[in-house]
Amino acid sequence: MKKLKIILFIPLLSILFFSLNIHPQGFLKTSGIKIVDGSGNNFLLRGIGLGGWLVPEGYMLQTSSFANAAWQFRHKIETLIGVEKTDEFFKLYRSNFVTRKDVQQIAAWGFNSIRLPMHFNLLTPQDSSFIYSEEGFAIIDSLLQWCEESKIYLILDLHAAPGGQSKDNIADYNPAYLPLWEDPIAQQRTVSLWKTIAARYANKQWIGGYDLINETAYNFNTGNNQPLRDLFVKITNEIRTVDKNHIIFIEGNWYATSFDNLSPAWDVNMVYSFHKYWNGTDNNSIDYLIDLRNSTQRPLWLGESGENSNQWFTDAIKLMESYNIGWAWWTLKKVEGNNSMMFVNKPAEYDYLLKYWSGQATKPTVDYAVNALTKFAKNLNIDSCKTNSGVIDAMFRQVKTTETLPFKSLTIPGIIYAADYNIGQNGYAYKDIDYQNADNKSTWNSGGQYRNDGVDIEKCSDVLTNGYDVGWTNTGEYLNYTVNVEQTGTYNLALRVAANASGGKVLMRWDGNNIGTFIDVPATGGWTKWMSLPINNIPLTSGKHTFSLNFYFGGFNVNYVKFDLVATDVKNEVSAPLDFSLMQNYPNPFNPETVISYQLSVNSHVTLKVYDMLGNEVATLVNEEQAAGNYSINFNTTHNNQLTTNSLPSGVYFYQLRAGSFVEIKKMVLLR
Repeated sequence: MKKLKIILFIPLLSILFFSLNIHPQGFLKTSGIKIVDGSGNNFLLRGIGLGGWLVPEGYMLQTSSFANAAWQFRHKIETLIGVEKTDEFFKLYRSNFVTRKDVQQIAAWGFNSIRLPMHFNLLTPQDSSFIYSEEGFAIIDSLLQWCEESKIYLILDLHAAPGGQSKDNIADYNPAYLPLWEDPIAQQRTVSLWKTIAARYANKQWIGGYDLINETAYNFNTGNNQPLRDLFVKITNEIRTVDKNHIIFIEGNWYATSFDNLSPAWDVNMVYSFHKYWNGTDNNSIDYLIDLRNSTQRPLWLGESGENSNQWFTDAIKLMESYNIGWAWWTLKKVEGNNSMMFVNKPAEYDYLLKYWSGQATKPTVDYAVNALTKFAKNLNIDSCKTNSGVIDAMFRQVKTTETLPFKSLTIPGIIYAADYNIGQNGYAYKDIDYQNADNKSTWNSGGQYRNDGVDIEKCSDVLTNGYDVGWTNTGEYLNYTVNVEQTGTYNLALRVAANASGGKVLMRWDGNNIGTFIDVPATGGWTKWMSLPINNIPLTSGKHTFSLNFYFGGFNVNYVKFDLVATDVKNEVSAPLDFSLMQNYPNPFNPETVISYQLSVNSHVTLKVYDMLGNEVATLVNEEQAAGNYSINFNTTHNNQLTTNSLPSGVYFYQLRAGSFVEIKKMVLLR
């Protein structure tokens, strides 16, 4: 009798609960061109996509060459270990890929939403039309619970629709089945699936909305997007029969870039979702989308972006937020992925499977393969992953400041590895010529290792190494490091380089001042033949400083700079120069900057000025009392506050040093 009462009481509580929560606080809504929270306040979505979790993609798993789509990856595994063991692997894969701890970390980083790419066959199996899997929905339920606990919104994205909305791996297209746009049954299944999803989550306030179909890419015979619009309208109408609470996100054709015929809007709670990859980050890149927002009076959402450099991330997010456009980045984890939030370490056994599948190794035993896949699945767990701190920093801190931070704690005496330069924006933490992909062709890191900036980092085979060196150096590039000198003294430095040819030149700087003069980089015998170049008797004071490597002429690899303490009495170790002298600037001719060096035999009031051919003063580089010693001044002819004009044109100029009664003049040539 007690059992009967309990059974009857539970539905009664459920009815009471849902009757009180038909319109709970916190649902995201649209208000004109804004997304707002339950209190009507503007809400800027800052999200992360869980790519690769429920729809494994080849490039994330390093299987692109032989299994680019999810079904192909599964088929490779089934052929090797059988269906039952494959099912066990994917359960382990999914249980490790995203956990409660992942969601907690996502919230801690600063994200307020998650976009979940779903595969239809986890919810309604491929060969079981209109039959739904509670096991599949349980995955979403668990994720939603974790999102509720962390107070972040969950946006459901149908990433792989029945039949495939494109013939690409991202839609898990399988040519054994008709594409979505050629199969009326697949379209009916898509409508029914969304109604089923909406009915299940209609009253869940931490569901941020429904992203109906990811990245359609289809050439409709109508010449426009009418079939896409028609299906969207059908899905929307069915959702609204069971759920009037949640936002409907609508993606355009051709990978969410073409919105022809998708306006006017057909729902009051609708958002247009576009994707942005491998293009510019200026206003012109989104002008057509701003026009869409203005004409429809519906908000925009950048539902997917990423796969670029840290600087591109910073610039793209700054652009979005300047227009009050929320975003969701791609993606959380990838195998050896430097531009995802987390780097998944590849077990050696899994690497052997990749070699076997690509025809480079013999077939492993079933036991070996199961062990390899088990290790791989466990490495997906957050506790086994490396966080790409530079990526997170670029997305949140760097959008607000140009201040740089140390990448690692670097102490002197010791070794400063070239690849451990500061975290920050291009032009501040480092300078790299090719720092982003803005044309769907460029690469922002030729080495593709270690970090996700423009700085080209590769694996290093030198005897002494942190595993990486900086290569592909170009003229005008530089690297900045925040270092801590433990003891004041005189140091000998050794710059570790490798070069296939001579001609490279490096200038070191300390807190903005030059250390000595240029260092010539000789041909060392190859890109992996390393040589140490000495720079001796450099006085350094204890404390925090900025150390810089400046590549005046590139074309070499850099491994590290070694600092050895050779004396602690700096005054006794560093003797004053014997005479006054003014050296010829270098390089000369130059563009846009050059270095002027001089030495003083005694303490003097020093002026260093630059004049044009007519004798007009164009810059004052020094005007102060200076102690006896060696000095190097960097003269930049563009945007220099020492110039009397904004920049100097090409021409012949003179620079004059006055130090007490000593006066000397030299000529230099600027070639634009």
